Amino acid sequence: MASITPLLTRKIEFPVRNFIFISSASVTTNAESNEVCTEFCNRNPRNLERLRIARKPSGYHLEAPGREFWHKLILDRSTRHVTAKIVHNTGFDVVTASTKEWAIKKFLYSTSDVSAYSNLGRVLAQRCLESGIMEFYCDLKPHPGGKVEAFLTSLENGGVTLSEPKRFHPHRPWHLDRPEKPWEVAE
Repeated sequence: MASITPLLTRKIEFPVRNFIFISSASVTTNAESNEVCTEFCNRNPRNLERLRIARKPSGYHLEAPGREFWHKLILDRSTRHVTAKIVHNTGFDVVTASTKEWAIKKFLYSTSDVSAYSNLGRVLAQRCLESGIMEFYCDLKPHPGGKVEAFLTSLENGGVTLSEPKRFHPHRPWHLDRPEKPWEVAE
């Protein structure tokens, strides 16, 4: 069996100058043994949330808005501007869009009318999809034909779901009800 180490280490000469570069890929990788790493560590922080097995903090039972979510939509309204953000249950802002941003404000006639709300919803939906958030908890109660309804409609039209799926609890042999798995098992 021929070794590939000579192929990984080669001399490159340039005719203009007499520089010689040696690339040494065989120093950093073990080219002679084709071993596969048996340990894998998934460092995606949202992996368990996407599998629906991550813990949702429930908070205290007397808390009014509740805390049983992974991501939540928060809409801050003032007389001049509107800010929408997606907040993780740890308290950090994940995605934010505001009519204070020049890239959004320069296309709006007013920063607090119905058009601003619907355009802000489109921008937030695009940013959510780019960051990998397809669903989040929303507790906003819109009035029919209002600004918040236009915002939520443009979010849904952008491809985002306004409710999170329930957390999957693995069944225990002593439980009476055994829920179905949220994914299909191909045998």
